[in-house]
Amino acid sequence: MNLTFARVQRERGSFGLAFVPAWIFVGAYLLIWTLFGVLAYFGANAASELARTVPWLLMNAPRIGGGILVLAGIYQFTPLKRVCLAKCCMCQQSLLEGWRDGRLGAFRMGLSHGLSCLGANWLLCVLLFPVGLMNIAAMAVLTALIFVEKVFPQAERIAWIAGLALTLYGTLVIVVPAALPTWGTGM
Repeated sequence: MNLTFARVQRERGSFGLAFVPAWIFVGAYLLIWTLFGVLAYFGANAASELARTVPWLLMNAPRIGGGILVLAGIYQFTPLKRVCLAKCCMCQQSLLEGWRDGRLGAFRMGLSHGLSCLGANWLLCVLLFPVGLMNIAAMAVLTALIFVEKVFPQAERIAWIAGLALTLYGTLVIVVPAALPTWGTGM
């Protein structure tokens, strides 16, 4: 999307229209993800503190993680996921349809694109908490899934397959808590 924005800006500049640096668009996009990261960080700290004071949470952390996996799986089937994924994936079309001139316009477009991509992927990112924030394999799998959903033309079908897999795995973890890896967990 960032490259598409830069290309469209370059083309608009060749017609004598005002040039807007791509960093404004990218900065707004990154602002959305930074705010989400800060919120997730504080949420993780609050959950950790709560787990220290409520032993039941710590004893049932894998089952809670299984529940989060199920929720993430179900989210893959929702209309909100579908709409956000479509807007996040259709780079040139969504960019041209929502084009805004000037620096403020670029900032607004970056925010909009960031919100669309966040809406499509936020719960997949939250999955890193139950499977482990430092779990490199989990990070690689989730990164690959997000990439495949964004790049391949069958994004909705891929999201549904992932949703089914997450729901089944989460259900397994709820029934058999040992199915959730405990090394490198963030909970």
